[in-house]
Amino acid sequence: MYLHLGSDVVIPKKSIVGIFDLDTATISKHTKKYLASAEKEGRVVNVSYELPKSFVVCIENKKTFVYISQLSSQTLNKRFSISEDSL
Repeated sequence: MYLHLGSDVVIPKKSIVGIFDLDTATISKHTKKYLASAEKEGRVVNVSYELPKSFVVCIENKKTFVYISQLSSQTLNKRFSISEDSL
């Protein structure tokens, strides 16, 4: 199964490590440092140029990527749960 992150971006659900709210998660200096490091290393994918609301951490081919989405973490979690229920 896949999770639609917005625009034309879908990712395999099995690769998802976590879905995070950008406003609350970036309060921590550790999260800010992690996101800055990921961006510096080219591991950040912006799904849309709209106002970002969440980020999704994934492991694909033994590499960690961060997807920045304009969709809220609540919306992404609902999509994740709905597709889990339909199995």
